[in-house]
Amino acid sequence: PYNMLVPSDDVTVNYRHGLPVITLTLPTRSERCRFTVKPMMTTVGAFLKDVQREDKGIERAEVFAADGTKVSDATLMEVLLMNDFKLVINNTAYTVLPPVKDKLSSEHATEMEDIKSLVHRLFVALHLEDHQIRKERELLQKLDNLKEELLPLEQMKARIVDSANAKTSRLLWIGLALMSTQGGALAWLTWWVYSWDIMEPVTYFITYGSAMAFYAYFVLTKQDYIYPDAKDRQFLHYFYRKSKNQHFNVERYNKLKEDLAEAEESLRRLRQPLHLRLPIQEISDKD
Repeated sequence: PYNMLVPSDDVTVNYRHGLPVITLTLPTRSERCRFTVKPMMTTVGAFLKDVQREDKGIERAEVFAADGTKVSDATLMEVLLMNDFKLVINNTAYTVLPPVKDKLSSEHATEMEDIKSLVHRLFVALHLEDHQIRKERELLQKLDNLKEELLPLEQMKARIVDSANAKTSRLLWIGLALMSTQGGALAWLTWWVYSWDIMEPVTYFITYGSAMAFYAYFVLTKQDYIYPDAKDRQFLHYFYRKSKNQHFNVERYNKLKEDLAEAEESLRRLRQPLHLRLPIQEISDKD
């Protein structure tokens, strides 16, 4: 279908700095021209348009696979350069033999890795700061929402805690009053009503009954009867009973507190100068 078959040396593909460079002779100007393509971004259609833009005398520019199948303009150059192909300019077909990537020199491979690393560092330098500032705004908005949701729960919890503390303290004072009354009653019965010989068995059984009560407490709670622990246990009993009556969702409250602590910790780490690459003065102004 073509007038002539030009040797493949007229169209060559080489790699410079990790990027493929296609060199060909422009038909109208008879000049050698280099086209550097970005294989992962440039399509076949874009490459052909660049060739036609360079030489206005080109009326037809197409690419065919080795078996004669036309290559779509939407195909990426990276895919095209994996195999041999034919480049048709006007009525001339050029056989193109791209170098195999596996056979590229280590120098070219190293240059490609250096370019990728440089592009990555440039992307980080240009976009990381904006990303972190946007993340900071999201965290601040999340903190405001959590605090707003926690405010009525905190107020309700404060009332429940005050009520539970008052009932626990009242119970402790009642216990002290009962122990004082018991001691006074035993002393009165010992010195004024009966003698010690009569009251000694009574005190023994009272002591034994107290030991049984403490043992029963251990059996039921699996804890020793230690006054601070017993006080905390009684406080929690009053607290949860009052919470149920007041419809206070303890699980929801704890979840919100955990989310708030997590958001505050994330914001603290984000505002560290080593992570947020901003001047320290700007961070202080935001706080």
